[in-house]
Amino acid sequence: MSSPPKIDDVRAATAVKLKGRTKLKLGELPTNGHSLFEDKKTAKASLDDDATVIDTLQDALYAEQKHALLVVLQGIDTAGKDGTLKSVFKFTSPLGVRVHPFGRPTDLELAHDYLWRAHAAMPRKGHIGVFNRSHYEDVLVVKVRKLAPPQAIEQRYEQINQFEKHLHENGTRILKLMLHVSRKEQGVRLRERLEVPQKRWKFNPSDLEDRELWDQYEAAYATMLERCSTTWAPWHIVPADSRSRRDAIAARLVRGALEDLNPQYPDPGYRPEQFEID
Repeated sequence: MSSPPKIDDVRAATAVKLKGRTKLKLGELPTNGHSLFEDKKTAKASLDDDATVIDTLQDALYAEQKHALLVVLQGIDTAGKDGTLKSVFKFTSPLGVRVHPFGRPTDLELAHDYLWRAHAAMPRKGHIGVFNRSHYEDVLVVKVRKLAPPQAIEQRYEQINQFEKHLHENGTRILKLMLHVSRKEQGVRLRERLEVPQKRWKFNPSDLEDRELWDQYEAAYATMLERCSTTWAPWHIVPADSRSRRDAIAARLVRGALEDLNPQYPDPGYRPEQFEID
């Protein structure tokens, strides 16, 4: 069994480049993760180790109450947002993790600006928040399905950047993961949803409509990644064809984000010798 890659190496391999980058072509990027984890056994061992450390760091984050971590999970249908979430935080206390799934906007949400529902769901200090889909739907499905005027969508990229900068400057670290699955693997997983009774509830006929729009979604994702990867809220492209490698890569990145925050248990100001418990 080989050694897991260093966190900095995972960051370098998955980060969307901010300087001197050429036009992003998602179809040319790897989706298997073999360059980071040669074998699944190493990936699974790395995941277990990182998931354990994530629990410890989250406990300190909750006690310190100074910062929050927002993990954004985006990816086309079947990319594995649910599976990644379950694996990365499998040892973490639910006390300090809040998951918010973004679906079709409600009437109340539509009565506000498009970022209102995202801001309302932000994690409190001391917590990890996970967005399963996110405010980026407003430059993805809304763009591909033409649910808003092109001019309005064009404005949103910089609006989102400034929104995330505001969050960053006020104590929320943002880690954005785009789960990159191939069209071939998506086909395998869609068939699996139909054939496996326990997974059939996840199948939605509209997923096949979106599959027909693969090229348009790929272009929308590429624009999103190019326009909204910033120094304060970078995007990472996580290969997602291999579930074990996908989860291990995501866990390395989440652990790294928490280690950067370096949460510390606060000193309450009293010492054990001051008290006597009978």
